[in-house]
Amino acid sequence: MNEEIKRNILEKIESYQTIIVSRHIRPDGDAVGSTKGLVKVLRDTYPAKDVYLVNEDYSDYLAFCGREDVVTDDVYKNALFIAIDTGTRKRLSNSKYTLAKEIVKIDHHIEADPYGDVNWVEDFRSSACEMIADFCLTFRDRLNISAEAATYIYMGMVTDSGRFRFEGVTGETMRLAGALLDFGIDYETLFAHLYMETRERLKLKSFVYDNLQITPNGVAYIYISEEIQKQFGLTLEAASDVVSDLSKIRGSLIWVAFIYNSAKQEIRVRLRSRFLGINDLAIKYHGGGHNMAAGATVYSEEEMYALIADADALLGEYKATHEGWL
Repeated sequence: MNEEIKRNILEKIESYQTIIVSRHIRPDGDAVGSTKGLVKVLRDTYPAKDVYLVNEDYSDYLAFCGREDVVTDDVYKNALFIAIDTGTRKRLSNSKYTLAKEIVKIDHHIEADPYGDVNWVEDFRSSACEMIADFCLTFRDRLNISAEAATYIYMGMVTDSGRFRFEGVTGETMRLAGALLDFGIDYETLFAHLYMETRERLKLKSFVYDNLQITPNGVAYIYISEEIQKQFGLTLEAASDVVSDLSKIRGSLIWVAFIYNSAKQEIRVRLRSRFLGINDLAIKYHGGGHNMAAGATVYSEEEMYALIADADALLGEYKATHEGWL
């Protein structure tokens, strides 16, 4: 079935003169890597086509990947729109997508909103970039894959899988990653861009470790208020990244970062877990995502503490009924 869908997508791409590619809001490495990688492949393969990467927000963290395109509304009229790594239309970083003639959705999140004319969704994949790698390598006799394109795609596979540590990583993941490396990726420079930290970021990490809270059953959490964001000069994106700092505390199998968004008067929630699923918890609090990595939104401190209590109960039940959870 998926071979048929991939072939259908390639046929769509080859039949359109104009192609517009977009990803989700507040982009991560997978969203940027999958879209920039596919766009580079399509531009190199079909130089006579008009291929655009259009989004309405930007990532400071991934600024080394370069800027994206701006197009007028009339460009959409006869275009194929490809949305990647975006489970629901409300998270698309392109509000003009409905102007396109057809929509292709390529995604690895749990299916909640099949908004494409063609929907290729594989929620068992570790990243959307893994799907793009599969697509490009399946048709490598027809597509031009450069070292630059391979680097973008590999970047998303690395970041969304936690450097190949998270749920969803399989032998196929590693085989695809290995095939991309053969195109000449400078992974040492890539990893330097991704993982070197400034002194200011290290000061923030120290603050997080000094101020995090742990519930009786081991949920680690921190609230990044507007004042803390100003103190450290944080964007919402940078503030959200602190969730990764909570992941190495023994016994804390759920970790949560709450980030106050003053523009919307709401609290953004980043949920992560090890061994047990938290997607249902995220859905309860106006969000969703993956089984062990999800996002949510709460609208008051009372709701924030309700989420913490629910997470603590969930973890307590898991620990009471399972062994070997470190």
